[in-house]
Amino acid sequence: MTRENEKVAEHQVRSLSDQVKAAVAVAIDQVVPELAGADPVIRPSERADFQANAALALATRSGRTPTGLAAALVAALPTDPAIAAATVSGPGFLNVTLTDHAIWRQVGARLTAPRHGIGTPQSGRRTIVEYSGINVAREMHVGHLRTTILGDCLARVLEFLGADVVRQNHLGDWGTQFGMLIQYLDEHPGEPWRGDELDGDTSTVSALGDLYRAARKVFDADPAFADRARARVVTLQSGDPATIASWRHIVTESELSFLDTYQRLNVGLTPEHSAGESFYNSWLAEINAELADKNIAVESDGALVVPSLTETGPDDKPAVLMLRKSDGGYGYDTTDLAAIRYRVRDLKADRILYVVDARQAMHFRLIFETARRAGWLPETVEAVHVSYGAVLGPDGRPFRTRAGETARLLDLVTAAITKARDAVTEKNPDLPPAELDHIAEQAGIAAVKYADLSTSRAKDYLFDVDRMTSSTGNTGVYLQYAHVRIRSILNKAGEPAGPIDPTLPLHPAERALAVALDGFGAAVAEVGDVLEPHRLCGFLYDLAKTFSAFYEQCPVATTEEPLRGNRIALCQLAAATLHGGLDLLGIGAPDRM
Repeated sequence: MTRENEKVAEHQVRSLSDQVKAAVAVAIDQVVPELAGADPVIRPSERADFQANAALALATRSGRTPTGLAAALVAALPTDPAIAAATVSGPGFLNVTLTDHAIWRQVGARLTAPRHGIGTPQSGRRTIVEYSGINVAREMHVGHLRTTILGDCLARVLEFLGADVVRQNHLGDWGTQFGMLIQYLDEHPGEPWRGDELDGDTSTVSALGDLYRAARKVFDADPAFADRARARVVTLQSGDPATIASWRHIVTESELSFLDTYQRLNVGLTPEHSAGESFYNSWLAEINAELADKNIAVESDGALVVPSLTETGPDDKPAVLMLRKSDGGYGYDTTDLAAIRYRVRDLKADRILYVVDARQAMHFRLIFETARRAGWLPETVEAVHVSYGAVLGPDGRPFRTRAGETARLLDLVTAAITKARDAVTEKNPDLPPAELDHIAEQAGIAAVKYADLSTSRAKDYLFDVDRMTSSTGNTGVYLQYAHVRIRSILNKAGEPAGPIDPTLPLHPAERALAVALDGFGAAVAEVGDVLEPHRLCGFLYDLAKTFSAFYEQCPVATTEEPLRGNRIALCQLAAATLHGGLDLLGIGAPDRM
């Protein structure tokens, strides 16, 4: 544990649910010692602050009825000044209500503690997060949307939880396409693409993409050019200085263009996180030789392959990884094996996350299997394919333009920003143009990101600009408006609040908000464990609704002290929690919209 994380641990505030869990655990150990250590199964409750479901789960194993065991647990609960009442409900639920004093004190502790008292359960765990995976010399398109947004969110969450996160952008920056493109550029030296010759609406990577398509057309139509392009691949792979210089220039220009997109999307990838296929090129022959020496890889029709011991293909034969093609070339199977060896051996990874679409599931099963057989991926290192579904268009099919082409990522973002601008202008027509631009940009990007993150990543989702930019319902824009509303309340009330007065009785809406706010740390920790950002989105949406109910029933600015101060504190904690949660999603939290 680092010193920074030690300081976090010192200021960590134990959640109310954990306090209840500890009390019920003591009762379980006393009543059914043979089941000591069993999970009390604490959940939020509409009838009380929390509900313990352990009696239902443990009744049969203990030889008791659920209601009888629940009653025994109530009687055995240790004396705790935080617990006001515990009762049996329904078929064996144990409902626990906390004292008003304990809840107010928790609000005060959260508000004053660093990071609001949230701990770092992932401390010391070096985690590699591979995401985005762009192709050099081509524009980012809709296929890069989910990997980029999901991967960045997971990296943010895991860092917040204390993990030592290493971002990796596995670039497509090597292979035949670069020999083809470099050869075409050499033969067409007047083609503009370096930036100074482009008009204002054309990016460098867009121009390179056009050139790539032109080169591909010639490659397919002219066998002589195709031969020259293939020969250029050989000179690239052999390290020819002039060819390498052209290749580096293409990569650098592409990365600068991608950086603009990442910055606009508030994504934390920079060129220093790039580790493309070229990075691993020098190890590919070594990877093949080692697997062959260990009898893991075998020759097959002139190629070198690894037949799986567990996976079968469509022909019911063992699925295979293609390490070396019959022409001697290497593919991304070999590159991915080199990457996993490097990440464990050199980067010292404890956990490796591959944020890649679900269609690559078989590929990663084969990669992980082979790496473990080779000893490169020990059982102590977790490797996870963080898969996700597709982005669908209005027709319910994978998103494409009206012309049937793959949609550019920035075109989707621009459409959301334009729609958000219209909505913001309608609500606040007097905003200065510069401020309107800034707010529309934040709202549009929030709309795109939240629509992605609020959907279970395993599911496809519909890219519906009208729905995702709505200021009502479960949208990023709604959460931004909720944050703006709280900030407006605090501005009118005149911050800051004084110390919490824990002797005041709690209004039911105050209680509901305070208990909801206390669950932020658990929601974030759950995302770090199960790698499902929609759990955090759901928490934030429920929190925003709970705050709305609180404000409808509990005036803030017009309330007399000391209650006014307590309610200001609740608003401050709510604003900070929404702000922090949105930041973990990579979404801005404006003070005005």
